Amino acid sequence: MAIEEEYIIDFSNYLTLEKGRSANTVESYLRDVRKLLQYIDLEVPSKSFRDLDLKNIQNFLAYLHSFGLNEQSQARIISGIKAFYKYLSLEQIIDKNPTELLEAPKLSRKLPDTLSYLEIQQIIKAIDLSTNEGVRNRAIIETLYSCGLRVSELIQLKRAHLYFEDDFIKVVGKGDKERLVPIGSEAKKQIKLYSETIRNHIDIKKGHEQTLFLNRRGRALSRVMIFYIIKQSVQAAEINKTVSPHTFRHSFATHLVEGGADLRAVQEMLGHASITTTEIYTHLDQTYLQETLAQFHPRHGSNSSNI
Repeated sequence: MAIEEEYIIDFSNYLTLEKGRSANTVESYLRDVRKLLQYIDLEVPSKSFRDLDLKNIQNFLAYLHSFGLNEQSQARIISGIKAFYKYLSLEQIIDKNPTELLEAPKLSRKLPDTLSYLEIQQIIKAIDLSTNEGVRNRAIIETLYSCGLRVSELIQLKRAHLYFEDDFIKVVGKGDKERLVPIGSEAKKQIKLYSETIRNHIDIKKGHEQTLFLNRRGRALSRVMIFYIIKQSVQAAEINKTVSPHTFRHSFATHLVEGGADLRAVQEMLGHASITTTEIYTHLDQTYLQETLAQFHPRHGSNSSNI
């Protein structure tokens, strides 16, 4: 067995056992390391991976770029290479880590579309409240915007997750991580209206008894149905923007930040693990989160407009 392969196997064990990385991440990192080894064989056969310098690594990235590899893919490969050299350094296989000063390419991020508060009011006003679905749909849109939920979080929302006495809801986010999110008076009002006047009269199918938002057949709404509801509501409001459920999440965060809310509070409410490229974990006081929303969100507390 080649000496490089032995190190790769050890690196794989390190990622799995010590770092707890998923099988997909480990496989991806190993692929990236093997790309580097292939590059060494082709372009700098006089060197081994143990004596590469920063310039060699940068040339490797330029080599990848010459094949048309985009910035996103390059950034992912850099993560794998940096992890490999960090492991070699920890194990004292190398004296100096050539990737310490290596920077990922600056990723050009397209700013997501947002809705102004006036546009959100237009969408809500355009909902036909004379129908059962209209009452439900208003509660859905109020909840999306009030709490900044992902569409998956919305459709998984349970009745037992509503802590209205404390003005919170429990949200199950990515990786089944739970968080408490403050909910404003308008969203609470619409959810109660929907629950008492519409949901209570639906023939609910077995297994869906706790699901908050249901279709007319008594089952949980699908992601596709939420997208359709949003599309229909936006068309009815005659707003010429591409709007998805996630647009309300972006608008929730944007309106809070523009209003002066603390970024850490917004991070906590969105369920983001990190606020920048580094992972910054925060566990803020729940009263502070409630106060942040009451002060800075247009449809919370005294800021809510009657529509």
